[in-house]
Amino acid sequence: MSERVVYAYAVLRAADGTEAVADTLRGVAGAPVRLAAGSREPAVLLAVSDVPADDFREEALRRRLEELEWLETVARAHHAVVEALTAVTTVLPLRLATVYVDDGSARTALDEGAPAFAERLALLAGHREWGVKVYADPAAAAPPPAPVEDGLSPGRSYLRRRREQRSGREEVYQDARTAAGRAEETALRYATGRARHRVQQGSLAGGAGENVLNDAYLVPDGRGEAFRADVESAAEGLTGVRVEVTGPWAPYSFAVPPEEREQQERAAEGGSGP
Repeated sequence: MSERVVYAYAVLRAADGTEAVADTLRGVAGAPVRLAAGSREPAVLLAVSDVPADDFREEALRRRLEELEWLETVARAHHAVVEALTAVTTVLPLRLATVYVDDGSARTALDEGAPAFAERLALLAGHREWGVKVYADPAAAAPPPAPVEDGLSPGRSYLRRRREQRSGREEVYQDARTAAGRAEETALRYATGRARHRVQQGSLAGGAGENVLNDAYLVPDGRGEAFRADVESAAEGLTGVRVEVTGPWAPYSFAVPPEEREQQERAAEGGSGP
C-alpha cells in the first residue's frame, strides 16, 4: 500500500447522526471519511480521510494545484463532504488541501484550536451562508442603431448614437449601484453577519454582465427563503441589472472570526496585516 497522509475537510460539532453520515461518505481520491476526536473538547471533531502522499505532500501538491482538472475534482469532493455534514451539524469548513502528516498531527492541531473552534461553532449554530451578487449589463441599455437623421451628416449621426450609448451605460451602472445598496440594506435586516468578497471577473463572473457586488451573509435557519425573495427584489424597476442569490451553503466565509477574515482579505489584495 502506498504511503498516506491525512486530508482534513472540516471541524464540526458532535451531534446525533454525524457518525452515521460520515460512515457513508467518500471524499478526496474516493477515500472513506472518518471523524477524529481530540482530547480537549470531546464535542469538537475533525472530518478526515487518508489520501495518497504522492499527491498531497508539499512539493507534489504545489505541482498538482496547477492541474485544473485535478483541482476541480478535489474541490468537488471536498465540498460534497462538507455539505453532507452540514445537513446534520454545524461545521467550520477548512481550506482546500489542508493536510497533516498523520493522525497524531491532526489531533494536535485540533487540540490547539479547540477553544476557538468551540466558540466559533457555537456562534454559527443554526445559521447558513447565502451569497448575493449584483451584475450590470450595459448591453441591455444600448439603443438600436438609428437611421441617418435629416440635417445630420453620417459622422454627426454616429457621434450622437455613441453619446446615447454612453448615457445608457452610465444609467445601468447607476442602477447597479442602487440595486447593490437595496440588496445590502435588505440583507442586513435578516443576517447576523456579512463577508465582502472581491467581485468576480472573466469566466468566474458567470452569465451576462459585469459583477459589481459579491457578498456573503450569515442567515438564521428558517429565514433563508424570505431572505432570497426580498434580496432578489432589489433589481425591480432597474434596467440592465441582475441580482443573484445563492445558497444555502456551509458557512465557508464565516469559518474564521471577522478580524482574521479581514486580515486574510487584505493579504489577498496585496496589503499588509497588523
